[in-house]
Amino acid sequence: MAGFHSFSFPYLSLAFLACFILIHASPAATDEPTRLVDKVCNQTSNYTFCVETLYSDPRTPEADSYTLAFIAFGAAYTNANSTRDYIAELLKNNSSQDYHSRLGICSHDYLRAVSKLEEAYNDLNSETFFGLAKLAGVASKASDHCQNAFRGISSPPLGSRNGDLKRLCEIGAVIAKLFTGSS
Repeated sequence: MAGFHSFSFPYLSLAFLACFILIHASPAATDEPTRLVDKVCNQTSNYTFCVETLYSDPRTPEADSYTLAFIAFGAAYTNANSTRDYIAELLKNNSSQDYHSRLGICSHDYLRAVSKLEEAYNDLNSETFFGLAKLAGVASKASDHCQNAFRGISSPPLGSRNGDLKRLCEIGAVIAKLFTGSS
């Protein structure tokens, strides 16, 4: 008589693995973007980044423009806030006066970005849409200013974070224009 372990274990392992993959598969990897996501992301500079960002939130497949705005501005806020914390760590651990000065500029920039993205989120909560694109633009400019603080440095420490915030703000601005009808 075959024992439980000798016959079933490989099949149970495969079944478990298949279920795990199906449950944890990214919606962006298994589904086509919704019409709304496609419309928004086609208006950004990086379609793939946009789709991946929006589909990192499980609400996206069923999202209307209002929910999509919360997702986009939430992602931008999370990025800006974590970058602000990262800058604080870099400031604590860096003794170079030049880097310290440049990081100080970025610290101020990201404080501004976080503040403007909080304001945008509050505007969404109160269903005030007309200032969203402008607030996203101010946060995006803060990332540009931070990037410019490291001009001439071959590997700026915040380069990818600045680029991500800029792209996240762009997504928010595109969605904001859905509410105001501006192009």
